[in-house]
Amino acid sequence: MAKTQIALTVNGRREEALVEPRTLLVHFLREQLNLTGAHIGCDTSHCGACTVDLDGKSVKSCTVFAVQANGAEIRTIEGMANPDGTLHALQEGFREMHGLQCGFCTPGMIMRAHRLLQENPSPTEEEIRFGIAGNLCRCTGYQNIVKAIQYAAARLAGTPFQEAAE
Repeated sequence: MAKTQIALTVNGRREEALVEPRTLLVHFLREQLNLTGAHIGCDTSHCGACTVDLDGKSVKSCTVFAVQANGAEIRTIEGMANPDGTLHALQEGFREMHGLQCGFCTPGMIMRAHRLLQENPSPTEEEIRFGIAGNLCRCTGYQNIVKAIQYAAARLAGTPFQEAAE
């Protein structure tokens, strides 16, 4: 099968490659760039484990062909840490608030939460739950994921995290 030349920016780094037109973005990221944080969870675009940020939008990378991302700016979980290597507020929040168990959904969940906080820096619990509805977690029951996102929102706003009374 003929290959197509693509060029895109992934986590701030320009990448060029030859890809088959049928190559999914998730496979390109994992197999050609060795960025294995985006997980292949369901093969049906329902779980969100493969979520990445593409040109300022959350996308399930199993629904996008690599050739469609030609010229795009992509951010994966590998590009979330701060330049000095410290954790991004979302990564810290998931650690501090115990927002993960098995960890399989966590990269996609963090990437979706990142875009959610870009669009709404101070979401309510209901807005968070709605915002992450396309990302499934089979382990946590979501309560600590919501807390992790609230924690990150507070940190990014420079305010202390106040856990809601239950």
